[in-house]
Amino acid sequence: MTPQIRPLTPELQKLAKEQLKEDPERLEADLQSFKTWIEQQPHLNPRMDDQFLVAFLRGCKYSLERAKSKLDKYYTLKTKYPEYFLVSNTKDSKFREIHQTGALIYLPTPLYENGPRIAIWRMGLVSVEKYTMLEAMQVAQAMQEIAILEDDYANVNGVVFIMDMKGATAAHLFQMTPSMAKKFTVFSEEALPLRLKAQHFINTITGFEQLFNMFKPMMSKKMQSRLFVHGNKMGLLTEQIPLKYLPVEYGGENGTTQEIVDAMEKKLDEYADFFQENANFGTDESLRPGKPIDFEGLFGVEGSFRKLNVD
Repeated sequence: MTPQIRPLTPELQKLAKEQLKEDPERLEADLQSFKTWIEQQPHLNPRMDDQFLVAFLRGCKYSLERAKSKLDKYYTLKTKYPEYFLVSNTKDSKFREIHQTGALIYLPTPLYENGPRIAIWRMGLVSVEKYTMLEAMQVAQAMQEIAILEDDYANVNGVVFIMDMKGATAAHLFQMTPSMAKKFTVFSEEALPLRLKAQHFINTITGFEQLFNMFKPMMSKKMQSRLFVHGNKMGLLTEQIPLKYLPVEYGGENGTTQEIVDAMEKKLDEYADFFQENANFGTDESLRPGKPIDFEGLFGVEGSFRKLNVD
């Protein structure tokens, strides 16, 4: 059966071949091997649509072993820590209020037209008095899931992330505890199929260094090499992301926040049923073959951080 996957543009197909080792001739067989393995896992109940599964193959450059591991962790962490990673209601009023602040936006044009997707997170726009960090992260999580399913630029070329701290306060930073930081870092590196190509920090505030120094050692050396702290020097950011690829509010040409938010509001409506179905998928640790996962050892902040091993 022909895989039910959106065809890539010729430019993206070329990049997928060169960078991800994607072979259109073998795609069906690769997906079938992945599905066969999933069906043999008694503890794992994931979405099975081709478009979703191919994101894991692409995110792992067609290493089936790594794709298995990522998919397993993706659902393991959603099941174990639903308040962090499971989004099932995008109609919730708080969820929509946070989204409507424009704190998190994915920009319409990718970097250099055919490169990575650009996302901007402006934590200062989310009131600490009204919303928790986890509530804000739910919005980020929902957007990632939509990108996994429909953003070919993000799936093939990854995502470039800009954290703009303008207007943020120490209270924003204090919301992030070490154990939260650890969970988000593990999910981002070991479960999320989208590859993070760079993280830029701009308009950093007092207290940022402490937060940065808490996160950094939790990351792999590869991820650490993709972190860029620019202080308040916009020129350093635009050396790597030319101004035209930033939103109109920054003096760029890549959409206005309001247009981007309005478009995503419609999408969140369209995906409402999809997110409701999320509650039906996950893992059942009592059925996992082999040794149980030691979550305390994995995420206990004192415990040394160990990789989650998935056969």
